[in-house]
This record gives sequence, C-alpha cells and structure tokens, in this order.
Amino acid sequence: MPEVKPDGSNGVQIDLIGANRMEGMASMEKIRMILDGVRDGDIVILEQGLSPDEESKLIEVTMTEISPDEFNGIEIETYPRSETADQSFLDRLMGKESTSKLTVIGPANQIETLHKDDNLISALVSRK
Repeated sequence: MPEVKPDGSNGVQIDLIGANRMEGMASMEKIRMILDGVRDGDIVILEQGLSPDEESKLIEVTMTEISPDEFNGIEIETYPRSETADQSFLDRLMGKESTSKLTVIGPANQIETLHKDDNLISALVSRK
C-alpha cells in the first residue's frame, strides 16, 4: 500500500532544491537534509550538485543507515552541465572542479535509472 503523505495524498513527492538554499549550508547539513527527505520516500533534485567529497560522505552515511525493514538506501545520478558556461575563467585556469550539476537522489526501491547520457535522464519512479 502506498505511503500517505501528511497532506493526505499518496503520490511521490519531488523536492527541487535551489543552489541558493544549499549555498550557506555545511556539508553534513546538506547530507542530513537530503537523507531525511529520501528516508521519507521523497525524490530530491539538487540544482547544484554536491562536491565529490560530499557525494562520498552521502554514500558513506547512507550505508550506515540502511536497514532491511526501514531504509533500502539511495539511488543517485548526477548530470554535468556545460563546464565552460558555468565556471569562470579563473576557476578553469586553476583547475577548480565545478559543482554545477543537476543531481537526482531517491530511495533505491522507488527510483530506477532507465537511461543516462550528457543531455538526458530517463528514470522510472514508483510508489512503494
């Protein structure tokens, strides 16, 4: 039976989180916000992706929270945008990696990536 959300609906909630909201947050705050949403069965889409270190930490924290009856883990896909359009000349010159990526994160038992390339994501999202 699908989970009923607080507003009484039984659909899949998608949280679209803008770069401005994430900008002032510490890494663990971002990870906790993402995991809290996904544990509730929501799909989280980040306008600006996580840094490689933050993504690794997200996976590490997720692994410690997996339990067979409650939480099956996450599915995470990141889609790079045009690096030259999103980075300043100085950032490119210094080799600074851009985090301007669209990132989709959801419960492993509800989201399945069907296709991914540089320009398209196709995902199947199901209710539990």
